[in-house]
Amino acid sequence: MHLEEMHRWSPACKVHAMPVERLREPDVTFFSAWDGATLAAVGALKELGNRRGELKSMRAAPEYRGKGAGKAILLALLDEARRREYDWIGLETGRPEPFRPAHELYRKHGFAECEPFGDYVSDEFSLCMERGL
Repeated sequence: MHLEEMHRWSPACKVHAMPVERLREPDVTFFSAWDGATLAAVGALKELGNRRGELKSMRAAPEYRGKGAGKAILLALLDEARRREYDWIGLETGRPEPFRPAHELYRKHGFAECEPFGDYVSDEFSLCMERGL
């Protein structure tokens, strides 16, 4: 569902969400939030090296948006980053309107816009954000 939604809102060359097989790699830790048997939200933390990490594949199911599921995943990922003694955490998301609720969530939790990192490039679609830990 996450990849489908990203392809609906993003140009194909800008879909940086990880496919499920990549989420199983040792440098990635995957988190999920459930409401009984219903998947409410997901997110992952990718090891970048040098005490740095990246948030990946953050998504709340449409019926759980604005209800705290995404926030719960974000807080769990930040706790894990602190446990790993990361100094910095970054993320890449889209700039268009469908991504605005995510921007607000990240800003509420200390993220600010930053220059592109890793393989990301500066353009009208992508927005990179960061925060220290």
